Amino acid sequence: MQKVSFKNRTWDVAGNLYFPEKYDKTKKYAAVVCVHPGSSVKEQTAGLYANQLAIGGFIALTFDASFQGESGGEPRFLEDPATRVEDIRCAVDFLTTLEFVDRDRIGALGICAGGGYAANASISEKRIRAIATVVGTNASRAFREANPLEVLNEVGRQRTAEVNGADKLINNWIPNSAQEAREAGLEELDLMEAIDYYRTPRGQHPNSSNQLLFSSMSNLIMFDAFHLAEYFLKQPLLVIVGDKVGAFGSYRDSFDLYNKAASSNKKIYTVKGAGHYDLYDQPKATNEALEQIIPFFKENL
Repeated sequence: MQKVSFKNRTWDVAGNLYFPEKYDKTKKYAAVVCVHPGSSVKEQTAGLYANQLAIGGFIALTFDASFQGESGGEPRFLEDPATRVEDIRCAVDFLTTLEFVDRDRIGALGICAGGGYAANASISEKRIRAIATVVGTNASRAFREANPLEVLNEVGRQRTAEVNGADKLINNWIPNSAQEAREAGLEELDLMEAIDYYRTPRGQHPNSSNQLLFSSMSNLIMFDAFHLAEYFLKQPLLVIVGDKVGAFGSYRDSFDLYNKAASSNKKIYTVKGAGHYDLYDQPKATNEALEQIIPFFKENL
């Protein structure tokens, strides 16, 4: 693995580039952009999948979203869907500059919200020749189901306060501990597993700080990751989901993406007994997913 960086507008996006075990710089390789979930960073689940794709013979690229992790951009902790999609375009730009990457064999893999962003990028970015999602979510759908008009009004009030001198409001993505969640009466399956992944040594990373700029909410609520997929998402598509259904909605969103996509070459695969976060890092679930993903990219890139 090699640390790399590329530009999005004026700032640097920090990435990790993974190489096949018997990498030969004189050869041309297919490459896959691996897109991390919301609140995540490149070293977490996206890095796990990228490493396994490299073992499978691909060049794989992970990166921290703009405004987050080791990447640049201001304001910090902004989750802006349009910029996250542009990050993916810029990652493809970067891959096309590498002599050992075949420009006509670039794919994308996204996990959770990263799956929604990867799908959205693929709708218009036709240099992405094949796309796979793992527990992909249309994050905007989830936020729209939780008092969206009230939140939009709060965002407006907060922006007014900030432009008049108040500090920026930064919230947590999730409670910082299972105990904190229980005290708040929040013990839903996906949320508790998110805490177990992000806030314990299981998946914790110092650059994944659990911080979300509150004004991001207006962008998140209004963004539809699958907009126009029924017309323009025609690339080969593989959708991976677990059958343990939680509140985050990846099961519902994954089937929504599969049904909407205009691709004539699409498949949805359900990992039995797996929940949302099992497909982040649990060997049984991720190995079964990769048994589908690696042949899919070999066939379509």
